[in-house]
Amino acid sequence: MAVQLNHTIVHARDNRESAEFFADLLGLDIAGEWGPFVAVSLANDVTLDFATIPADKITPQHYAFLVSEDEFDAAYEKIKARGLEHWADPRRTHPGEINRDDGGKGVYFLDPAGHAMELITVPYGGWPQQ
Repeated sequence: MAVQLNHTIVHARDNRESAEFFADLLGLDIAGEWGPFVAVSLANDVTLDFATIPADKITPQHYAFLVSEDEFDAAYEKIKARGLEHWADPRRTHPGEINRDDGGKGVYFLDPAGHAMELITVPYGGWPQQ
């Protein structure tokens, strides 16, 4: 069997709030709850398992998601409608903008726990030549 990522734990101030924020933004489903986790399923059978921990124990992480143009556009409309701060770059020097890196679209924003989220429509470096 090839090595695959199965799940990762995402620290949150409120596991349900963060899971619902993420699932709603990208049109995904809550896969279930078990123990301290609220899981969101991604298309490649990976789950993000949100776990509530004390806010002072959360170390902000970066999560980047490759999405289709339609998924990006729908999520970006929600980002704007919610008044979420967002940037075209990870250094946050281009507020309220998206980028067009590698011929696609990209945006950075924060989730409720302060994690840096990134949506891109083309992988870094562009699509492989065939």
